[in-house]
Amino acid sequence: MNEQSQNTGKKANIHAPWRIEYINMLNDRRDGCFICRARDETDRDAENLLLWRTENCLVMMNRFPYSAGHLLIAPNEHVGGMEEMPDNVLLEMMALSRDTQRLLAHSIRAEGFNIGMNIGRCAGAGLPGHLHMHVVPRWSGDTNYMAVIGDVRVVSQALTELYEQLREASAELNLPRA
Repeated sequence: MNEQSQNTGKKANIHAPWRIEYINMLNDRRDGCFICRARDETDRDAENLLLWRTENCLVMMNRFPYSAGHLLIAPNEHVGGMEEMPDNVLLEMMALSRDTQRLLAHSIRAEGFNIGMNIGRCAGAGLPGHLHMHVVPRWSGDTNYMAVIGDVRVVSQALTELYEQLREASAELNLPRA
């Protein structure tokens, strides 16, 4: 069967109006760094989806997640590269990646994880000036036709609901909190 016979020629539109906030954010940097803003706005942790603060880092939910529970780990200092960070901060980020895995496995039953950093815009960094690590929970069979064929991701839980769930699980597990 050739490619032309597989394609019916029909295109489907999937509306995701929440994505416009992300698109506008990429084009309009007047608001500055969202990580630094979350770090500084200590009275707005829930609004900023900030889960934990440690001596050198913070953990927050990704407002535009690849999957439910997609977390970001960032140093408090606004640095764009690993070479700019002291060893103790790099070590703390790795310890937090371990702790976030524990949290996500406990709270939303994540079975696996993708963990990584996009350093530089050409590598996919949406915020190249403030280094951050992505912790993306995964489950067996979580890749479906929406992501593979439609280039669309489906996140099935509201961020605010999941935020409360992760905060409660952090307390149960005695993990750091904001």
